[in-house]
Amino acid sequence: MEYSENLDLSLIIPVYNEDESLPELYDWIIRVVDQHKISTEILMIDDGSTDNSWSVISNLHEKDPRVLGVRFNRNYGKSAALHIGFKQAQGAVVITMDADLQDSPDEIPGLIKMINEDGYHLVSGWKKKRHDPIGKTLPSKFFNKVTSLVSGIKLHDFNCGLKAYQNAVVKSVDLYGEMHRYIPLLAKWHGYFKIGEKVVEHKARKYGTTKFGLERFLNGFLDLISVSFVTRFRKKPMHFFGLFGTLSFLFGSGVTVWLIFDKLHNQYHSLPVRDIVDQPLFFLALVAVILGTQLFLAGFLAEMIIQVSPKKNDYLVSEQLGGDA
Repeated sequence: MEYSENLDLSLIIPVYNEDESLPELYDWIIRVVDQHKISTEILMIDDGSTDNSWSVISNLHEKDPRVLGVRFNRNYGKSAALHIGFKQAQGAVVITMDADLQDSPDEIPGLIKMINEDGYHLVSGWKKKRHDPIGKTLPSKFFNKVTSLVSGIKLHDFNCGLKAYQNAVVKSVDLYGEMHRYIPLLAKWHGYFKIGEKVVEHKARKYGTTKFGLERFLNGFLDLISVSFVTRFRKKPMHFFGLFGTLSFLFGSGVTVWLIFDKLHNQYHSLPVRDIVDQPLFFLALVAVILGTQLFLAGFLAEMIIQVSPKKNDYLVSEQLGGDA
């Protein structure tokens, strides 16, 4: 679904057991967008809530048609909720926001300005002053530092739920698993390099408890490895598997040749000779040869899979003059 020229903003709010905060969040959003005359749709994605969140969303929709709702039959995670919201968003600017009132709707006009007037493809919020316990803030700082180094994107807060996008950006990314943390990296891979950051106000949680534990940081690092690999080698897996496979095979083969040469040299000069199979180095070389062969075959099979994939040429065309699209 493409964006509508008559709609300024799509606001996407993943919801999971936040029935207490939703009415107050809605009132706050409406107050801001009406004051600044921003035409808005509010997409609330109920991610399998077990409280009365869906009833609240339904009541808000009856009260105000600008509120749209999608309900999952179970909890699929934030990435799934954002994925659905991205596909349905029609606003020229898309802003994501958490439902727990920790993200301030007062930031909406400033984020829209950075997209429309400053020309950013994506703007990520930075909760510079956080109202979270140290057991959450310290791991988060470490996680963000590592992610910034690996991705090459200079952001202080990849996990911030408050982000703004050009509509074309959200239509280009496919989210799954827990990849919502790495939307800036996915956007960069699709050619949207102008990524900015805005210091945003972080509110203390007013209702309920956090839905995230420390395990999200471990999962986050695993996802970082996955998304980094996919973005770099999705179209050319042989460049990864073939490189390491070749190096491993050459190392193993070189060690084997050296062991054989060393044995023949010692025999020729009547020096003490040790059987090749009695040397641990031989088995290390053997493992390297086998591993190198397997890596090379893995790269070859991956290349064959890409050749039959319907998405092997899913390149994004931003503009075209003449001809058929």
